[in-house]
Amino acid sequence: MTRSRTRMTAEQRRETILAAATAAFAEHGYQRTKASEIAARVGVSEPVVFQNFGSKAGLFAAVLDQAAGTAVTFLAALAAGDRAVPDVLRELLAPEHLDALHAPGALGVLFVEGTASGADPVVHETARTAIRRVARGFADLLDAGRQAGDLRGDLDPEVAAWSLLSFVAARGLRHAVTGDPDLERRLVDSVVAQLLP
Repeated sequence: MTRSRTRMTAEQRRETILAAATAAFAEHGYQRTKASEIAARVGVSEPVVFQNFGSKAGLFAAVLDQAAGTAVTFLAALAAGDRAVPDVLRELLAPEHLDALHAPGALGVLFVEGTASGADPVVHETARTAIRRVARGFADLLDAGRQAGDLRGDLDPEVAAWSLLSFVAARGLRHAVTGDPDLERRLVDSVVAQLLP
């Protein structure tokens, strides 16, 4: 008896393409990933990818939007949790965590790729929007810490969030130049200490 293949719904196909694209872009970057490779991962033709997302840039934009949503949901859960925000920040900013977040195949790579792929206006604008969403999520986490008394009462959560994102973005530079994990840990302690009451 032969089994018939169950046909995916349009939404299932779109989600499957999005998942394959997320993995491919995180592994190989925007420029080096071909739509045909994503189609092959899913088992569809390249035109099916374009029917669902319009272009490679449109697909990457959808991936970035979803990654930002994942990050914001994660940060909101941390803000609503029981842990002290300074402890959460030390964990998020730890060199091991940042290295894992920005390793090939990880979601952090997508944000770097989005800002580095500025030649395509769709990708560039989507990356800007996605990173602003993540900054807002960080600001909400910091505001929760401020309200709980874990962080300085005069803290501007938005400014502090952008400061932390700048710290994260500069990790690659520090790693390439110093390669000193002890320095990185001291920097994390210093950054968090500036936020304490």
